[in-house]
Amino acid sequence: MANKNIRSLSSRKGLDHNLFEKIAELSKNDGSEDEFQRLSKQFFIDDSVVFGTASFYDFIKPGQASKKVRICNGTACMVAGTQDRIKNILKSEFEEDEIGHIACVGHCHSNGAIMLNDHTYSIRNTEHLNSILSEDKGPGSSQNNYYVGANSTTILTGPVNEVNSFFKLAEKFTQDKKGIINELKASNLRGRGGAGFPFWFKLDAVSKEDQNQKYIVCNADEGDPGAFSDMYLMEHQPFKVLFGMYISGICVGADTGVLYIRGEYPESIRSMEKAIIYLNKNELISNFRFKIIRGQGSYVCGEETALLNSIEGLRPEVRVRPPYPAQYGLFGKPTVLSNVETFANIHWILNHGGKAFAALGTGSSTGTKLVSLDSFFNRPGMYEIEMGTPLQVVFDEFGQGVRTKVKAFQIGGPLGGIVPADKVSSLSLDFESLDQGGFLLGHASVVSIPEDYPMIKFMSHLLEFTADESCGKCYPCRIGSYRGFEMLEKAQKEAYKIDKNLFDDLIETLEIGSLCALGGGVPLPLKNAMQYFQPELKSFFQS
Repeated sequence: MANKNIRSLSSRKGLDHNLFEKIAELSKNDGSEDEFQRLSKQFFIDDSVVFGTASFYDFIKPGQASKKVRICNGTACMVAGTQDRIKNILKSEFEEDEIGHIACVGHCHSNGAIMLNDHTYSIRNTEHLNSILSEDKGPGSSQNNYYVGANSTTILTGPVNEVNSFFKLAEKFTQDKKGIINELKASNLRGRGGAGFPFWFKLDAVSKEDQNQKYIVCNADEGDPGAFSDMYLMEHQPFKVLFGMYISGICVGADTGVLYIRGEYPESIRSMEKAIIYLNKNELISNFRFKIIRGQGSYVCGEETALLNSIEGLRPEVRVRPPYPAQYGLFGKPTVLSNVETFANIHWILNHGGKAFAALGTGSSTGTKLVSLDSFFNRPGMYEIEMGTPLQVVFDEFGQGVRTKVKAFQIGGPLGGIVPADKVSSLSLDFESLDQGGFLLGHASVVSIPEDYPMIKFMSHLLEFTADESCGKCYPCRIGSYRGFEMLEKAQKEAYKIDKNLFDDLIETLEIGSLCALGGGVPLPLKNAMQYFQPELKSFFQS
């Protein structure tokens, strides 16, 4: 009830005077306690709400203002072994207390990633760093320093040759809102953020809600290490994303589209801002507006209800469901919430017909999927692959194989399965194949685990990541992830062996007791590791 009351107070000033943005602005400017208290009074909320929010995020919590440069601590950079080298390079120009850390910035294709002056880079050497500092600019993530290709119809990677004509398609459906739902239903487009939920169902549910105010929210908080597909779309295909949100608004009667873009993607934010300005200047959208909310560093904001809380200025804790966002979403109003890649598919579906999309792929996994291949591949990059394509084909024909011995691949982010190298040939790129194999498609991000990287260390990293990123609302995730991390660390550093039954019980508690997929999802890769790498791990566990 308390959160509902705060949400109602936050909604009074809406998105134009957004509480979350005000908190971030004060925090980054080293706002005084008096200033935070004045902000609380403006919104008629308790001081604890404002201070609680300000202390949560990586970019704005106390002690972060002094950081001038941040090193990516994501999984892909970790297994590539670039983090220590990059820190030594940075020490030539920065003091120790000026160097911080940042979650994955989407440079998994090249590693050595940093954020500096609101740009992201993959640093090669000291000379490269000096050239960036001297020019105060350089190639950010928007530089195409990775391969882009496709083995199918280029739904997502094909060019938008003429934006005005591209948006004209919306006029066809202005008076045929049910037609939008029918085409998307026929296409069987499933959410590309991980869960694979049928997208048409969200539109149908929100369209039936009798409310004057409704929202379209794009989850662009792509925090999975190894994934850079949303980054690619926002920086190279922004109009596909914006059209998908706009036509969704027409369909359900929403007049506002909110893009929550992670702060670790500054180039993506600038690209989307530029595209929105173009649409407004050329009057290509009517009775609809876009609002960009810049994330402040929190992986759990990728969970849809935590993301909604974040926009509202609350701590980004996961909501208990029901009610679902379709009935009670942003500011308590009906909300269509989906991810970047899902929205980017919609124009092609409406232009070519739902059946044409359904003809691509296999079974209930229709269409294409963007796949992110990391730096261990000979051709790291972003590939649009038809669903159902053998995974071995993706790795060998598009990635051109790996450049060193790799024992496993984590697919689908930190909560995705760990696929042993010898299992790749039996899997295909679709929801069903990976699920039946005991793995996960997720964002279809691929992080390679080299043969010489200790699996126990990788498992420890996953639990430390979960503990750091937990919203703290439920005990299994908040406490269990840290206790698991402690056990794995102790087994590596001391004469201590983990009680396997105790560890199994901990994993089960996380899996069935957590409120969301953060605590509930990390057991999957841990169980994969225990199943397939038992000979390597047995010395750390009691027999």
